[in-house]
Amino acid sequence: MSYLQTRTVSHALRVRKLYKEGCRQLQALYGYHRHVYRYHAVLLRDRFEQNKNEVDMRVAKKLLMDGEKELFMKQHPQPFKFPDSPGGVAYGREPHVPDWLLDIWHPFEKAQYPEYFARREVRKKEFIERWEKKYGKPDPDAGH
Repeated sequence: MSYLQTRTVSHALRVRKLYKEGCRQLQALYGYHRHVYRYHAVLLRDRFEQNKNEVDMRVAKKLLMDGEKELFMKQHPQPFKFPDSPGGVAYGREPHVPDWLLDIWHPFEKAQYPEYFARREVRKKEFIERWEKKYGKPDPDAGH
């Protein structure tokens, strides 16, 4: 879930995101005509280059907010999305299979892959040791 925001977003990062999203919107508008898309992408880049040396943060923030508003007002009605991205046609198509499902396999099923399950048991023990070293052993009375 790399699309979830988990940290503070700096001004520079917001500017980069605005530029990238602007290019994606241009791709949605002119994607079938590559030369027209490139022309508009160069014009967009020039708009960003004209203001890259702005030192007054109040002006820079106003430019950024105006750019985000303009992007919102001019967004494509059906923007380009990658298939596996949120909103894409294949997003969530392949379900996440939890690791514990392998623990409930029948022994005959596990016997078909002896090396894998032997290595898996070793790694599970290593994981438990690292967990207990970092967080301590669980308290058996804590659940009651």
